[in-house]
Amino acid sequence: MARMRLKSELPSKPCLHCGRPFTWRRKWARDWEQVRYCSERCKRARGATPPPGEGLA
Repeated sequence: MARMRLKSELPSKPCLHCGRPFTWRRKWARDWEQVRYCSERCKRARGATPPPGEGLA
């Protein structure tokens, strides 16, 4: 049986839309490398607005 891991030990990466960090989830185990967005909301809005900090003059 696998040992339990603390959430702080799990890998994380920033969301391409909102820029917030999100951590690995079990449902993403097979395709973690392809996961780019933290939520369905960010995935749907990916082309609507630039992420915070981008597009400033």
